[in-house]
Amino acid sequence: MDGIAGMKNGALYTIGRVLIYVFLISATLLMLLPFVWMLSSSLKIQRDVFTYPIQWIPASFEWNNYVEIWQKIPLIVFFRNTFQLAIVITLIQLFTSSFAAYAFAKLRFPGRDVLFLAYVGTIAIPWHSYMVPQYIMLSRFGLTNTHTAIILLQSFTAFGVFLIRQFYMSIPDELCEAARIDGLSEYGIYARIMLPLSKPAMATLAIFTFVTVWNDFLGPRIYLLSQHLRTIQLGIRLFINQHSSDFQLVMAASLISLIPVFILFVSLQRLFVQGVATSGLKG
Repeated sequence: MDGIAGMKNGALYTIGRVLIYVFLISATLLMLLPFVWMLSSSLKIQRDVFTYPIQWIPASFEWNNYVEIWQKIPLIVFFRNTFQLAIVITLIQLFTSSFAAYAFAKLRFPGRDVLFLAYVGTIAIPWHSYMVPQYIMLSRFGLTNTHTAIILLQSFTAFGVFLIRQFYMSIPDELCEAARIDGLSEYGIYARIMLPLSKPAMATLAIFTFVTVWNDFLGPRIYLLSQHLRTIQLGIRLFINQHSSDFQLVMAASLISLIPVFILFVSLQRLFVQGVATSGLKG
């Protein structure tokens, strides 16, 4: 009887796993469907974009669409500006977040926990509630219409501090104590022990930060007025305003804007998964 019951449980377990995989695969395909349509539309001529029923495979592949978008607007300038902002802000956030997270996780000082809770609590405050006084302050400093304003706005992140602090909490305190006994300073512990061990958390924060900066529209729309300073999202908006009927070109430009984010995620995917799995184990 036990053998029969075990076989039934095994069969139910197998059926359950098959159903879960079928559901996950179906959900994945459903989420990828808009991207497939975007790719298909970017390779069509204008009149074939909205044909019904949808023609998933174009009758003729119009590769010239990907050449034409670079000629209609200064897309290379927008890409360069976005790359510069995304890389600079990502590096600054990695440094400031990991540095502050080390203090909150491994140093003892009066009011540490209260200060940490107050800082993390700012995550709940939407940016729209203070963006007007923030703009007034930066305009008085003469930083509007500069990339410096965007960099200053995003150089510090409570989410990044929280994320890396949770990862640091999973590292045994005895490791830091042993390093202090050996004469290593707090800066040395941070640089030689904590940073090498926190690659998964740092990769996770790098992906989140890069994607946020790359896709940011409202911040650059408010602060960047000159065309030579605009980012890729503002460039695509400009392209839509000028060529709103050329949907195949809009899809091509949008698809190209996704490539850097896709490459970054694929490159750091292993560390990203590991970081998400381990950042909340302790704390």
